Amino acid sequence: MAVLLLAVAAVLTQVVWLWLGTQSYVIQCEEITQLARQYAGLDHELAFSRLIVELQRLHPGHVLPVKELQWVFMNAGSWMGAMCLLHAPLSEYVLLFSTDLGSHGHSRRYWAKISDTIMSGTFHQWRGHHQNCGVGAKHMDGEYGRGVIPSTLAFVLADTVFSTQDFLTLFYTLRSYARGLRLELTIYLFGQDP
Repeated sequence: MAVLLLAVAAVLTQVVWLWLGTQSYVIQCEEITQLARQYAGLDHELAFSRLIVELQRLHPGHVLPVKELQWVFMNAGSWMGAMCLLHAPLSEYVLLFSTDLGSHGHSRRYWAKISDTIMSGTFHQWRGHHQNCGVGAKHMDGEYGRGVIPSTLAFVLADTVFSTQDFLTLFYTLRSYARGLRLELTIYLFGQDP
């Protein structure tokens, strides 16, 4: 039985990696890095709004409309802050992260490559048994992820479900992701902006 489960897991892993190899990505990591650096140092609200407008201009129909954007409290891996999901199909995502008080936590491990570009504040990283990180007060960054994005949800939601038991935040987080999926599915099915 164990050999059968291992074989199924191996085949499933291969299928996922083959699927990722055939994906065409809408947004490139370098775009987020360039935009985040361009607006670094500005007031939080101004920097984020300009970044959102520019992404919507560059990728019409792939970035959530302003009326559907929502800042959601986030507690993941002991990180605490607020995030705003901008783009979220199954294979990539873009979000904004901000915290006024600073935060420390550990990094995640899943089938996705994550890149953060700091727009203000500080970032500290050290290695031990797990990779630990911290950000200073008034921190904000743009985050881009590419890979099997649903695999990141366990990390993102674990503290919300089991530690803080903040089910309203769980609802808002899942609703934001569902909106991003709906947007991409609409384009995929109908080949046009929603």
